[in-house]
Amino acid sequence: MYVDTHCHLEIEDFDDDRDEIIKASLVEGLVCMLTVGTEERYFAKVTEIIDKYPEVYGAIGIHPHNAGDFNDHARERLISSLKHPKMLALGEIGLDFFKNRSPQGAQIKAFEGQIELAKLVGLPVIVHSRNAARETVATLRDLIGGLSAGGVIHCFSYDVETARKLLDMGFYLSIPGTITYNKNTTLVDVARYIPQDRILAETDAPFLAPHPYRGKRNVPHFVKITVERLAKIRNIGIDEMALHIRRNFETLFLRDQKGV
Repeated sequence: MYVDTHCHLEIEDFDDDRDEIIKASLVEGLVCMLTVGTEERYFAKVTEIIDKYPEVYGAIGIHPHNAGDFNDHARERLISSLKHPKMLALGEIGLDFFKNRSPQGAQIKAFEGQIELAKLVGLPVIVHSRNAARETVATLRDLIGGLSAGGVIHCFSYDVETARKLLDMGFYLSIPGTITYNKNTTLVDVARYIPQDRILAETDAPFLAPHPYRGKRNVPHFVKITVERLAKIRNIGIDEMALHIRRNFETLFLRDQKGV
C-alpha cells in the first residue's frame, strides 16, 4: 500500500543489511521504493539493486554537492544508464546554498545542464533545493519549456508561497519525515495546502528519520510514519492518504508502465 518515493539504498549505510532492510519494508506494507543515486560512483549500484529487487526502481543524477562532476563523461553515462526500463527519473539535481559544497555558479550550471538532459531523455526531474528557493524557482521557470515529463521537489522545506509557485509550474512536492518534528509548523501549513493529486511522501533514508527515530538511521518503511502524520494534518484516513501518494507516484514516474 505504501510507497517510499525517495531513498538512498545504494549508499554505504545499507551495505551490511540491504537485503534485510528491503525485505522488512515489504513486510511492513511497502509496494515500491525509489532509490536515488546522487553521484556517478553510485550509478552502477543503483542499476544492480533495481535489477535484483522487483519492488525497487531507480533514479540517477549529479547532486549539487558534486556539481563539478557534471561533465561530458557524466552526461554520457547518464544517457546510457537512464535507458534502463526501471530508471524513472533524472535526479537528484538542483541547488544547495546551505552547505555550499560546490560553488553556486557551478551548481546552477549543472542544474541547468541536467534539466536540458531530462528533456532529451524524456524523464521527470527530482529536484533538491535548500536555502535556494528564489534561484530554484527562477531556473525552473526559465527552463520548464520542453520539460514535458515534469518533476518533483524532494524533501520540500519552503513556505506556502514558494509551494504555490512550484505547483503553478506543474511540479509535485514531496514531504519528508521532518513533518513529524514538533517545531516544523511551516511544513505543516504546506502539507495542508498541497492538492491531493500533487503530494508525495518520502524518507530520504538513511537521512532525516522521523520522530521518534530522529537522529537514528532512517529506513524506507518509516515512510508510514510520515503518511500517518499527513493523514492527520489533512483530516483523512491513513489508507486514503497512502492511496493518493501511490497514485501520484504512478502518474509522475510510471506513466508508461502499469503501476505498482
